[in-house]
Amino acid sequence: MAEIRTQRRLAEILAADVVGFSRLMEHDEAGTLAALKARRRDVLVPVVARHHGRVVKVMGDGVLVEFGSAVDAVQCAVELQKGFAGANESVAEAYRIVLRIGINLGDVIVEGSDLYGDGVNVAARLEGLAEPGGIYVSATVHDHVTGKLALAFDDLGEHTLKNIAKPVRVYRAGTGGTGRRAAQPAAALPKKPSIAVLPFANMSGDPEQEYFSDGITEDIITDLSKASGLSVVARNTVFTFKGKAVLIEEVAKKLNVAYVLEGSVRKAGGRVRITAQLINGRGGDHIWAERYDRTLDDIFALQDEISKSIVDVLKVKLLPEELATITNRSTDNPEAYETLLMGRSFLNRGVETKFIKTAQRLFARAVEIDPNYARAYAALADCEWLLLTCNDPDASFEAVLSNSTRALELEPGLADAHASRGGALFVNGRYAEAEVEFERALELDASSSDTYFSYGRNCFIQGQYEKAAALYERAASLSPDDYRVWTNLVMVYVSLGRSDDAKEAARQGVLGVEKEVKAHPDNATALCYGATMLVEIGEIERALSWASRAEMFAGDNIAVQYNIGCFYAKLGKTEQAIDCLERQLTASHAYLILRMPWMRQDSDLDSLRAHPRYVALVNRIEAQIAATGARMSAGHEESEAITLNMKPRK
Repeated sequence: MAEIRTQRRLAEILAADVVGFSRLMEHDEAGTLAALKARRRDVLVPVVARHHGRVVKVMGDGVLVEFGSAVDAVQCAVELQKGFAGANESVAEAYRIVLRIGINLGDVIVEGSDLYGDGVNVAARLEGLAEPGGIYVSATVHDHVTGKLALAFDDLGEHTLKNIAKPVRVYRAGTGGTGRRAAQPAAALPKKPSIAVLPFANMSGDPEQEYFSDGITEDIITDLSKASGLSVVARNTVFTFKGKAVLIEEVAKKLNVAYVLEGSVRKAGGRVRITAQLINGRGGDHIWAERYDRTLDDIFALQDEISKSIVDVLKVKLLPEELATITNRSTDNPEAYETLLMGRSFLNRGVETKFIKTAQRLFARAVEIDPNYARAYAALADCEWLLLTCNDPDASFEAVLSNSTRALELEPGLADAHASRGGALFVNGRYAEAEVEFERALELDASSSDTYFSYGRNCFIQGQYEKAAALYERAASLSPDDYRVWTNLVMVYVSLGRSDDAKEAARQGVLGVEKEVKAHPDNATALCYGATMLVEIGEIERALSWASRAEMFAGDNIAVQYNIGCFYAKLGKTEQAIDCLERQLTASHAYLILRMPWMRQDSDLDSLRAHPRYVALVNRIEAQIAATGARMSAGHEESEAITLNMKPRK
């Protein structure tokens, strides 16, 4: 038998596979295989040959191709996508074959006619990241084809790929134009004047003042959003540009707006300086610019001036009620306002209990400073209901309702208060009432991703999957880095049988988790969510690593233990999953009232439904809820009886 020689060389590797192949096979195995063979014969083989490629191997629905030139590899990928798309136009939807493609230039090991090594593995991982119909390339490929092809490339940043030691910078390839950033047809702008407010830069020389510049930005966005004649990009979307050097015209194009507002904030002692400039997003010229030097006592008037100046420059007419809401700050106390901003900065960091608790203390302090501060009461209600979901023993349903009710008494049109009240009713199982509050909150502020997310949970827990999916999708569009939204989208897509959409949502969610964990490596919530999503896209080794880290950081966090249980269930590790879920028995009554109906809908747990231990666990939780509820009711009645029988002291 002849010895197979092994050698190394650099090679351009293209990896491609069919999107949703399992689903297509379930529908019609013979028809799908026939359609795939036809695409290979009529499109793949001739296109690869034209670009001097060599088919290394065919693996079920996938193919590996080697090229001697990065230009040939990318041109081939573009033609393959066009060829498959053209072929799909003449067939029924059930037989449409859509590809994902990844391309890498790297070192490969050659054994006979086969190729191995990191050069091949990176191409395969890039293909797994790509969206349906997409082409993802590594930085090495991008550098070799820049200026040589009529393609645009979107820089997607660095990605940690399974079994690849170093992060890989990834680019998405598209068609059109003649250079690196080829011109793309401009999307139609909204009919109303449209604007994106970029996060104002903190020029105070103190990173701890970041909360103030962020808060000013958020409030300007909120003010402008109240003008019905304006289209304003949501807070969570524009904050993805925070801390990044950006080109205004590229931002405007990406967000599809006509104008961009940027600025800076310098706060020192009792004085504040704010600079702001409004820029034409399509031409880059300055429309308006101003610098304000004021005392902190003038901060509210200053914000009013900025918002009204922009509205005037864009010739937008404010209705009287819109002007009233813009100038209503809920407080005239700068100290209370600054304390609120500080609290909001902690609440924006995530759903970790330590952040929520810190925010809660700051909001309570804001209420102490100004007992009539409606927004501070609404923020307190937010903290309280989030803590209920985290199994905090001190959180109570009554406190959420009390704070949200007080906020609405002080300011009936406050969207945040309606959203908080909806959250309280949701965790107490009063879903119909919660829906009314969420609807009202969105009428008042249609740009709140948190409200869409909470409303989506309210629908999901009732089995209203289609409506939940639409709400989660809207939340994801407003807050693309929020891994919580993507995690819930994965669950609802699985419940709807939309496996391809579930995988794509998981990919997006993992990107969000990567960013969060890079900033906060000990965020156990993010890690366990990320682990479940990695299982969804088949990256098991990495998922196990993230789950292990989540368990290490979680301690006795019941909510994290539940999600680790979901991870093990998706992985098929039944006993470990139920071990984690049994820890829910130690949770508070309020937490279990929320958790039990969620468990009934959670698709992550579908593999456990018939297991005797799981059935017994569900029965124990339901019995515990009933027993605790009965004791609480009896205690309440006894307390009332004692109060009625008490005689006044002499």
